Amino acid sequence: MIPYLFEIGPLKIPSYGFMLMMAFMTNYFLLARELKRLGKDSDMAGDLVFWAAIGGIVGSKIYYMMDNYETFIADPLSMIFSGSGLVFLGGLAGGMIAVTLYLRKKGEPWLAWTDIVAPFLILGYAIGRIGCFLVGDDYGVACDLPWGMTFPRGAPPTFTPVHPTQIYETLAGIGIFAFLWKLRVWNRPAGSLFALYLMLAGTERFLIEFIRTNEKYLFGLTGAQIISTIMFVIGAFLIIKLGKTSDHDSAAGAETAKPH
Repeated sequence: MIPYLFEIGPLKIPSYGFMLMMAFMTNYFLLARELKRLGKDSDMAGDLVFWAAIGGIVGSKIYYMMDNYETFIADPLSMIFSGSGLVFLGGLAGGMIAVTLYLRKKGEPWLAWTDIVAPFLILGYAIGRIGCFLVGDDYGVACDLPWGMTFPRGAPPTFTPVHPTQIYETLAGIGIFAFLWKLRVWNRPAGSLFALYLMLAGTERFLIEFIRTNEKYLFGLTGAQIISTIMFVIGAFLIIKLGKTSDHDSAAGAETAKPH
């Protein structure tokens, strides 16, 4: 494992923090180019990434504290100011709230912008999982597959071969990103790409949880699976609603075009 990429005297660069920074920088670079392609203000890319980072950090910490309530009550300050607890699902919620408030202040259409940022959400997730792999965190259950890995310096350590679920999620995330990136140029109702993101990302995380060791809460599901189910349902609802709206608009347009 490589918990620190660089160590120069007292200065240490954590691998997870570095990969998180890489995720934000990569998304900023690609988002700025995409905004130029769409004829929008590319300077908004920096603002969006900034507020997504702030909201994401706050949201992930809140989720982590709720998920580890007893530990938080025992030592709240230590948990709040520690470098751990950057949980993606909490970060997604917090980042979305912060970005939504920013877009409302700018008077921008929310659904259209969700389509723009949807591919970058899953790309950031995929890059972040590389950081999890480097520190030996968020691995799966024991397995006897040829690619099973041990994490002797992990968090927590394991000397038994386990599923490298971080790598699974990185590969799945890159695949979803490539799919959404290709679809972004297609003509579609605003919000469709974001709905697909919710369904695909929710499905990916729901399935991976079956080979993770997270605590079960409701109906034998983990907290991440419950949230992933909600993501999928919201995405499916949006797809259906947007499809009906599109059909209604098409029918209305055809009726208007009829000679009288």
